[in-house]
Amino acid sequence: MTGSASRLPLLLIGAGGHAKVVAEIAVQDEAFDLVGFIDQHPVGTLVNGIPVVGSDEHLPSLWDTGVRHIRVAIGNNRLRARVGQHASSLGFALSTLISPAACISPSARLGPGSVIMAGAILNAEATIGDLTIINTNASVDHDCKIGRFVHIAPGCVLAGNVTIGDRSFIGAGATIIPGVTLGDDVIVGAGACVVRDVPSGQRAVGVPAR
Repeated sequence: MTGSASRLPLLLIGAGGHAKVVAEIAVQDEAFDLVGFIDQHPVGTLVNGIPVVGSDEHLPSLWDTGVRHIRVAIGNNRLRARVGQHASSLGFALSTLISPAACISPSARLGPGSVIMAGAILNAEATIGDLTIINTNASVDHDCKIGRFVHIAPGCVLAGNVTIGDRSFIGAGATIIPGVTLGDDVIVGAGACVVRDVPSGQRAVGVPAR
């Protein structure tokens, strides 16, 4: 299995709804040639016209074919972290994908394996951790620090200087005011407005969020 002469072969792990969106970004990226999905579906199953080429246990043999780049296209934070760390241990590079319809400050910093969806905005000095998802139309303002394995859902608004810990999930349409810090493994409900810090492992829902 090889990519085109000018593009690097890329595999996506996962073949669900999130993976469909990631795949459409990948095929627009001139750096990569998307050669297939890794998933539990039978080999040859087509997802958006792209085949499933194996499951997790096939990763070593796929490495032997010359594939070196992987994107973990799984929405669940903990599972994405576990699968990504396993792929890294096998030597695969975690590839970052950015929709051409996203707006990224030149001073923003993106960790390996992150994905930035269409309509997302990352402003000056924003930092995005490894294997983090900035989903459709989410806005991350200046100096925000987003940890590893985080999912910022569609339509979220993070004002300036927000800090979010590892594996946290910010539900669709949530807003976080300037300077707020969320710990690790925090869940913010859809539509919430977070106006104060949230400790690790807590849930925050409502307007204002409690």
